[in-house]
Amino acid sequence: MGKATGLGAEAAPQTLGRRANFAGKRLLRGARAMLPALLFGLRMWGSVCLALYVAFQLQLENAYWAGVTAAIVCQPSLGASLRKAAFRMVGTVAGAVFIVLLSALFQEDRAIYLCGLALWAAGCAFVATTLRNFAAYAAALAGFSAVIIAVDDLGATGGPGGAAFTFAIARASEICIGILCAGLVLIATDFGGARRRLAAQLATLTAETTRELMVALQTPGSEQAKSRPVRHGFIRRVIALDAVIDESIGESSDLRYRALTLQAAMEGLLAAISGWRIIANHLERSPHDEVRRDAASVLQQILQDSQLRAELQSQSSWIEEPTRLRHEYLTVMRAVLRLSVTTPSLRLLADATAEAMLGLERAINGVAILVDDRNAISLQRTSLPFHVPDWLVPLTDAGRVFVTVVVAELLWILTGWPSGGLALIFATAPVILFSPQADEAYALTMSFLLGNFLSAILAALVKFAVLPRVDTFTGFCLAIGLVLVPNGALIMQPWQRGIFIAVSFSFVAMLEPANLMSYDTQEFYNSALAIVTGACIAALSFRVLPPLPPLLRSRRLISLSVRELRRLATMPTPMETTDWESRVYSRVASMPKEAGPAQGAELVAALATGAAILRLRRFAARSRLGNDVESALEALSQGDGERAIKYLAQADRTLAAAATAGAPTPSTLRARANMLVISETLTQYSFAD
Repeated sequence: MGKATGLGAEAAPQTLGRRANFAGKRLLRGARAMLPALLFGLRMWGSVCLALYVAFQLQLENAYWAGVTAAIVCQPSLGASLRKAAFRMVGTVAGAVFIVLLSALFQEDRAIYLCGLALWAAGCAFVATTLRNFAAYAAALAGFSAVIIAVDDLGATGGPGGAAFTFAIARASEICIGILCAGLVLIATDFGGARRRLAAQLATLTAETTRELMVALQTPGSEQAKSRPVRHGFIRRVIALDAVIDESIGESSDLRYRALTLQAAMEGLLAAISGWRIIANHLERSPHDEVRRDAASVLQQILQDSQLRAELQSQSSWIEEPTRLRHEYLTVMRAVLRLSVTTPSLRLLADATAEAMLGLERAINGVAILVDDRNAISLQRTSLPFHVPDWLVPLTDAGRVFVTVVVAELLWILTGWPSGGLALIFATAPVILFSPQADEAYALTMSFLLGNFLSAILAALVKFAVLPRVDTFTGFCLAIGLVLVPNGALIMQPWQRGIFIAVSFSFVAMLEPANLMSYDTQEFYNSALAIVTGACIAALSFRVLPPLPPLLRSRRLISLSVRELRRLATMPTPMETTDWESRVYSRVASMPKEAGPAQGAELVAALATGAAILRLRRFAARSRLGNDVESALEALSQGDGERAIKYLAQADRTLAAAATAGAPTPSTLRARANMLVISETLTQYSFAD
């Protein structure tokens, strides 16, 4: 017994040591995980302090707007911060110019002035919904920057005061100071990583799409349906690249001139997914041994003329040697197109594979632009076609913003509330900013409202319990750091980010720091009440005038694409293929997150079918095909898929009979392959209203 007790006594310190070591490692891992969040909180704090210091030195009237702007512009990503700052400056100047013109034209007519302000805010919301990322943010800024300046000009009672130009210069100066100070702090403390992150994501998606494409060529037709959810997931990941591209452009100025190439890389991935869908759909719809042999021939050609399968075993080449891989994709594309083809089925598989390889070449070229652009190819197009996916969505958002601004204006004027202008600002800002978020808009606005409540509490504690005991600017900075540093760290966490973003937006505004601080409790609580009231009006607007439901938006996007697809069949002048692809890409990018794989697959099917129709029409114009093709296209334009399939089958038999005398020409086989693509898609989707 004594010996056992002794052994236990010796083991106890060892057990305690192991536990202490384990706890220490966990603490170290936690500290490392929190370090980026803490650094971001310090950057935000430093940005606000620097902006307020400069504004105080320049004796600006409302210096706190510089601090508010610095807090808003500061983002966890350097590229996002710099890109956001640039667009915020553009939006601020646009809003200032508008309000000066409005004041000059309707200075004495308050009703027209206020109606013009509401229309401008609604128009900015309309533009913000049609654009994406930071361009949309600039449009939103133009809207509520005009409201900020107008509130100063309207005074306490809501009547034009005639000093819009002076206020525009003052507010624009304060906002630009906040932007510049935040940019300086971020550039000095953050080296950025958006470019590397974009290159890694592009390379990964390119490699995985290549692998799935090769798997599809060797998968039996009965198992092809399993790839549909996988393709849907790939589409979602490709769409997410758009925001990372914008961040990378903000971080690296040279990429601004390569934006078209990066956009083409993203669209190339979607084109590759479309080719993958054509192959999978054909193998699923035609599970014959001959079709399986055709797929094996295409796969053998790929393996024979490239090292892609070997490259897939080691992921390093996709980001280290993108230029060499770009040549591999071009080699495969040419080899597949040179394949000896005698059947429409083999022509379909070869052309779909070639289109996919060309899309993947554009994608890996985007990686080359990011990693080493010496051998990369830049697009020569001056601009990409711009299309609005669905006009009803921005019109709905514009109507909501107009009603919200009018309600806030009436509340201000009818009550004569001195802080009513502040309520107008904080009603307009969230309703314009969050409208493009659609399904998440109400939740974001509620988070904004809760964040304002929290801001009011924190600002009251700092202003009345801490700041009266502080006599220096250094002490003031330490006081606001008690809120800004932990709040910035919490923004980096996934839990309730919207609340802490709202705190960074409104804390400095509620504090209203100035060279000569005012500690009037009645004025503070009046301003805090106005800010919370404005946020309540914004939240109520999303309840009374909610965004279009996700299911309705999905159906409309598909319906609009189907209508355009049917018009392609008979329009007098065929549309350019790039224009058609751009239209569908914009709708794919706008699909709600709640949309299922079937809805995304139907859009991708419409994309491939439209391209096949355009190619078939060009062939028909050159070769003067018979009436069967024209009848098929006419039936397709009327939404009669069964009749279109029948006429396409007749046209295919006619072409096959004409080719029996000799070897079929490549153009004839390609036309028959396009007919096959259209027929197989119409078997799956009717494309009828």
